[in-house]
Amino acid sequence: MKLAFSTNAFKRYSLYDSIKEIAKIGYSGVEILCDTPHAYPPDFEDGKVNLLKETVASCGLQISNLNAFTFYAMGDVYHPSWIDDEYSRQARIQHTINCIRLAGKVGAKNLSTEPGGPLPASSDRRLLQRIFVEGLKAAAKVAEKEGIVLLVEPEPGLLIENSGQFKEIIDEVSSDWVKLNFDISHFYCVNEDPAKLVYELSDYIVHFHLADISNRVHNHLVPGRGEIDFKAVFSAMNDVGYSGFVTVELYPYQDNPVQVAREAYSHLCKIIESMR
Repeated sequence: MKLAFSTNAFKRYSLYDSIKEIAKIGYSGVEILCDTPHAYPPDFEDGKVNLLKETVASCGLQISNLNAFTFYAMGDVYHPSWIDDEYSRQARIQHTINCIRLAGKVGAKNLSTEPGGPLPASSDRRLLQRIFVEGLKAAAKVAEKEGIVLLVEPEPGLLIENSGQFKEIIDEVSSDWVKLNFDISHFYCVNEDPAKLVYELSDYIVHFHLADISNRVHNHLVPGRGEIDFKAVFSAMNDVGYSGFVTVELYPYQDNPVQVAREAYSHLCKIIESMR
């Protein structure tokens, strides 16, 4: 298991300064935000791609994941989504395809996306799920061609929010190029046990997101400030042989990202050391 930190907490920093600050703390990986103001594909020409690769390499880091979840460049956190009107759905699909191609350019192996989107007030869940699966299949064709894995990230309050719903759509997509971004805090918020789910979902897991949670309310906290038993989750990861990245995602802390990144790293390293 390797620790990374997401640049989505560093929106007030340039992408390159974000990477440098993350490396100084001791993280071995960095997750790149594929949205404004960092690496939104239509604005990320070859010169910026090359500078990103040079910066990551010079800092001794690896790219843990590309975060293609939010869409502020055209809307907000969730919109355009996979289950909005036809125009919005096509914008989301194209954005995901653009991010897949960017992943190939920068040397990333995977990227994460939203699990459908917020449900309309009056909706046919089965229809929306079918629409989502159709969109994923379209993106998966490009992912396979580029050799990049597309990761669905279940989230509370969205179309796919728990493990059962995830397994339904992953069976329907039926592609080796669509897997799971396991967000520990999200599963905890919907009253599931993340440690147990690591065993249950191990065949699908390619990457982890990590933040702490209090009272199962979806508000990302610095690890150690909430109640999640990370030692149990890490133990389960070891048991299933997971050796990839765990990316700390603390986007609510735009005012002090360096401080919280450092606090998170210290807390998690103590847990990891205690397990040796």
